[in-house]
Amino acid sequence: QVQLVESGGGLVQAGGSLRLSCAASGFTFSIYTMGWFRQAPGKEREFVAALLWSGGTSTYADSVKGRFSISKDNTKNTVYLEMNSLKPEDTAVYYCAATRASWRGSDSLTAPNKWSYWGQGTQLSVSS
Repeated sequence: QVQLVESGGGLVQAGGSLRLSCAASGFTFSIYTMGWFRQAPGKEREFVAALLWSGGTSTYADSVKGRFSISKDNTKNTVYLEMNSLKPEDTAVYYCAATRASWRGSDSLTAPNKWSYWGQGTQLSVSS
């Protein structure tokens, strides 16, 4: 069955860095667009970053642009989120997601309902 398993979360000080990983199985990873979302307590799940299945195009939420970087390794069926210059407001549960929905511009896949598969999430806490 389809599985997305995130790892790498934890507690980090503001200004620090961390890399999240998401190991995928049960579907053809290389043809799926992969993404990351996050959800803070009391808030809705929000888009963070996405990487087109071909690997050539990525998009980011304005709040993380220039600080976060999404990448993937098709040989390992794994997608990564490199996070730098972390801020307390980055604190959230981070979710990995996969979709075959069409990429129609940088904002076309920001809605959670565009994504088919989800991981269970990994907690990131950034202390000030």
